Amino acid sequence: MKTPLSALIALTLATGFAAAAHAQDAEAGKKKAAMCIGCHGIPGYQASFPEIHKVPMISGQSDKYIVAALNAYKKGERKHPSMRAIAVSLSDQDMADLAAFYAANAGPSGAAAAGATPPAEVAALLTKGNCASCHGDNYSKPIDPSYPKLAGQHADYLYVALKAYQTEGNPQVGRGNAIMAGMAKPFSHAELKKMAGYLASLPSDLKTVPESRFR
Repeated sequence: MKTPLSALIALTLATGFAAAAHAQDAEAGKKKAAMCIGCHGIPGYQASFPEIHKVPMISGQSDKYIVAALNAYKKGERKHPSMRAIAVSLSDQDMADLAAFYAANAGPSGAAAAGATPPAEVAALLTKGNCASCHGDNYSKPIDPSYPKLAGQHADYLYVALKAYQTEGNPQVGRGNAIMAGMAKPFSHAELKKMAGYLASLPSDLKTVPESRFR
């Protein structure tokens, strides 16, 4: 009995997806991370573009979010000259390997712990932005793995990132995510800073795990 063509196509696709899912190689990613550790492997390291802020902690983010972020830099949806230069040099395999390495490279998770209740003003801002609807419980369990964990991330980085979603028409700065732009634009900079400060205070999966040369 012949297998229907539709079943063969489904099997081929499933096999391809399974192969892609197993294509990640965290050990290969560790070797490829040499280009990343000069910023993301130094605790407290600060960038100066577009203003001074700590570089984001990426150890502990999901692999799918890391790939999504790198692709956004590669496509120019996230505007950042140095990150774009790095992203365009990466193949899909490179991104998958790096993502696997950083997703597995977190320190002990603290995200299960309950965070402090936000002040009433901040709670109202978070409700207005509907942040938990995408970023999940305690802002550390996104509903989609391609969304970032926010809890415990550096406040100054979160503030800069949120402002980037408000930016239009700047060839060097800005982020082109329509959903996040709609969420961020109604807020003043002072309000964004308050939300960022609270999110940074929460227990987190996110870490900066120093490479041995920086320990």
